[in-house]
Amino acid sequence: MTRPAGKSFDRSIVEGPIGPAVWKLAWPTMLQNVIGGLQGIVDHAMVGNFVGYTGNAAIGVSWQIFLVVQVFIGSLFTGMGVLVARFAGRNEPEIVNKVVYQAFLTALLLSVGILAPLGYFLAPTLLDLVNAAPAVQAEALPYIRTLFIFSFGMMVFFMLGGALRSAGDARTPLRLGIWMTVLNLVLNVILIRGLGPIPAFGTLGAAMGTVIAAGIMALVSAYFLFSGRWVIRLHRGIDWRPDPAIIRQLFRFGLPTGIQGVAMNIGGVVLLRFIGSLASSAEAQAAYSVGYGQLFSLVTWTSVGLMGATAAVAGQNLGAGKPERSVAGVRIASRIGIGVAAGIGLLFLLVPELLLDAFGMDDPGVAVLGRELLAFLSVSGFFVAVALAYTGALQGTGDTRGPLYISIISQLALPLALCWVLQSTIGLEAHHIWFAILLGHMTRCFLSAGRFRRGHWRRIEVGIG
Repeated sequence: MTRPAGKSFDRSIVEGPIGPAVWKLAWPTMLQNVIGGLQGIVDHAMVGNFVGYTGNAAIGVSWQIFLVVQVFIGSLFTGMGVLVARFAGRNEPEIVNKVVYQAFLTALLLSVGILAPLGYFLAPTLLDLVNAAPAVQAEALPYIRTLFIFSFGMMVFFMLGGALRSAGDARTPLRLGIWMTVLNLVLNVILIRGLGPIPAFGTLGAAMGTVIAAGIMALVSAYFLFSGRWVIRLHRGIDWRPDPAIIRQLFRFGLPTGIQGVAMNIGGVVLLRFIGSLASSAEAQAAYSVGYGQLFSLVTWTSVGLMGATAAVAGQNLGAGKPERSVAGVRIASRIGIGVAAGIGLLFLLVPELLLDAFGMDDPGVAVLGRELLAFLSVSGFFVAVALAYTGALQGTGDTRGPLYISIISQLALPLALCWVLQSTIGLEAHHIWFAILLGHMTRCFLSAGRFRRGHWRRIEVGIG
């Protein structure tokens, strides 16, 4: 097929040295995710200092609940990424454009028609489910309802970013992510603390800043998508009708990832219930929200960036008929992830008080639990980095069921069973929960690497007809 005016696919991903190809996709994605993680950290720090640790806990439990539903819709983007990478590797641009458009239509229906109304009405019940303290619920309810109602902007932004990375362009999502982060920070400074005639919205202001910034950048992204300046573009000649064949493939590859995401986040919600059952539940929830939800994001977001890069490299090279380059790519990504995890882990061990103080975690009980959690997470980072690199390779090549089974075992069954047994026998303590998190990460790492080495992904066929 001939390509209409616009950028061409970067063929260095499937030709030439594999190391530079991985790094070309990895560093912009990692940097974008770190910047996005820093945005969340600033939100927590501002809310912690202006509202208190109940505001931190409210943001933490709200996102844990919101992600349970969001990742299910977002799983379509994994299915989209599989198809985009495979057909980009085959150098078939018009099929790539059709796939992205069909993913947009499907996400629109699910986000506006299902997520917004159900999320709004079920929010109080969901907050009860995680045993959130009354003071935390009061801060969390307007926050989480705002996320549910206005989620579509975030969906569009993340969908287009994933599509561009799968097609080999990681720098454009980085630029858009930087602009969105700057806009979000400016809005949050104004809305959380107030400015002039604008009142201080506190915790709610953080949600307002997030959805407004995402909505604006989604509109900007849509403009460029139709302008023809990107490697993916929509044009007048495209078929605007829903395409059942493509949508089936989106669900074929995406649905296991959606179930995986829901299972992992349900595991997080149940883990919050265990934390909520502790004697110092509010303090433990605050330590968990800041330590695991924010500071550990320095590991998870860089690792998720590597996962996206590995998925694109593995998928494109499999599409180009070069599976050995897919194998080499995941090994290089794992080494990069281990190096990042080592640096962040040292910070957790050497300056935990400094990190926690930045979030207003000056309550003695919260500080003790936070330092304890960071010690466990300094080890977890190594296993998470490697696990996500191999998860990206599996998902990018179309093996989305393997990570689903692995996540159910490692992130749901194993850690929650351990917490339940300890709670029923010797009595559950915070450090037991922190150890359960570490054990889950170790298990996920070993199972993911083992699944990839079995090579089932080499035989997966992708088609839309």
